[in-house]
Amino acid sequence: MSELSILKSLKNKDYKPVYFLTGDEPYYIDEISDYIEDNVLAEGERDFNLSIFYGGDSSMDEIISSAKRFPMMSERQVVIMKYLIQDWKNKDKTALLAKYLAAPLESTILVFQHKHKTLDGRSQITKTIKSNSVYYESKKLSEYKVPNWITDYVKSKSRNIDTATSALLTEYLGNDLSKIVNALEKLLTLVKENEQITSLHVEKNIGISKDYTIFEFQKALGTKNVLQANKIINYYSANPKTYPLQLLLPILYKYFTRLIKLHRLPPGENAAQFLGVSPYGLNDFNLAKRNYNAGSLARIIGHLRKADTMSKGVNNPSTPAEQILKELTYKILHDPK
Repeated sequence: MSELSILKSLKNKDYKPVYFLTGDEPYYIDEISDYIEDNVLAEGERDFNLSIFYGGDSSMDEIISSAKRFPMMSERQVVIMKYLIQDWKNKDKTALLAKYLAAPLESTILVFQHKHKTLDGRSQITKTIKSNSVYYESKKLSEYKVPNWITDYVKSKSRNIDTATSALLTEYLGNDLSKIVNALEKLLTLVKENEQITSLHVEKNIGISKDYTIFEFQKALGTKNVLQANKIINYYSANPKTYPLQLLLPILYKYFTRLIKLHRLPPGENAAQFLGVSPYGLNDFNLAKRNYNAGSLARIIGHLRKADTMSKGVNNPSTPAEQILKELTYKILHDPK
């Protein structure tokens, strides 16, 4: 089942005895689990009928024992296991779960959160869980899909957001949906219904300055805009805590490896999907492709690796981070095509 269909069923009070929520993207796992925690029981029923366990402090025995209890002065009880417990590798403990799943108590809603991991699809307990629960696997959203996801989320709140601002948030926050939603919720309070969130709102309230984002730095490098690139690295050098070299280097490495991939784009392939970028940013990659051929990109990857080792102090007793960045930028911008 999809997250939307599960939430729709829950909102229609179509409750199931067991929900098993797993996967690499915690946002929807929390959405489903929090909805059950906050809405299934009335406020006066929660003291006796809501049990929450935490992975490091709980065992399968405790969870199953709690699930087998009958509710007190309520139609049902809710039992939630937050985070992973260690008993998944113990066959005796998973056997307890399998036995419960074979005949779960209808008055209990048992929720497992198995974040940042997936179950071994070959194991018998995984097959049992999938057959006897509402099983949901939450996958990370590809980065190229994030701007549209942001647009849809904002529209669902009766607001609008321009394409450039969606791309800006994606570039800064990546595909971490929880971080994105936290930022958006802050921005949504600033604009009225049917109004638009802009990059000015983001810069003023989230602290992302459009002129100095890594997105703009990459664009300056891609177009070989020496003046703009130097303006940005001077800003980075003046704000090392916000823009540490160890944060910038992996992003630049990813950018230039994507340019290598663009040179190898198979005929007929969707370029944005192939690179894992938003369609909005594809034009910038195509411009950069003209300025960097395969040979220059190979040399740039070498420069990035050397800068990385120097930033970690390898064969570098004294060169500061800002100097490493300036030298790296010079080598990238002046690499012969």
